[in-house]
Order: sequence, then C-alpha cells, then structure tokens
Amino acid sequence: MGKDVVFTVKLEPDLRDEFLAEAEATHRPASQLVREFMREFIERQRSAREHDAWFRAQVEQGMREADDQTKPRTPHQEVMDKVEERLKMRIAQAAKRAG
Repeated sequence: MGKDVVFTVKLEPDLRDEFLAEAEATHRPASQLVREFMREFIERQRSAREHDAWFRAQVEQGMREADDQTKPRTPHQEVMDKVEERLKMRIAQAAKRAG
C-alpha cells in the first residue's frame, strides 16, 4: 500500500462526539472504522454496478430472444394450465401438512 493521506470531513459536532464514543467503546480507532466503512461502501457500490450490468445484459438477451421468430413459442393457455396444475398440487400438499 502507498503513502497514507489525510482525509478531512465536515460533520456535526454531535455526530463526531457520538462516533468517537462508540469507537472507543469498541476499543477501535475511529480512523480504522472509517476505513472499514469506506471499503464496505466501495464493495457494495461495485457489486451493485456489476449486478446492474448483468441484469441489463439478461434483459437485453431476453428481448432479443423474444423478438427471434425462429425460437419455439409456448401458447399462453399451455403455460396457464401448467401453473394451475402446480397450484393445485401445492394446495393439496399444504392441506396434507395441515392435517
């Protein structure tokens, strides 16, 4: 890792005081906690961006496939019949469990 740098943050005095008190209560330096929060934030943001890119690619692929007339189609009624069959099966299973 390179040289350390100073990062100045403006915040309310009450927030700073409460944060420092909680950091002390956990026996951890406030700067260590801030670094951990920053790393967690970076990871969450990267993960969210990666998921968004993946999801958009999946939607685009689905749209291309939906527009492709060479792909086989399942009639709506066939889909609904299968859903109804599964629903009836789940209801029967739940009734058996209920006694």
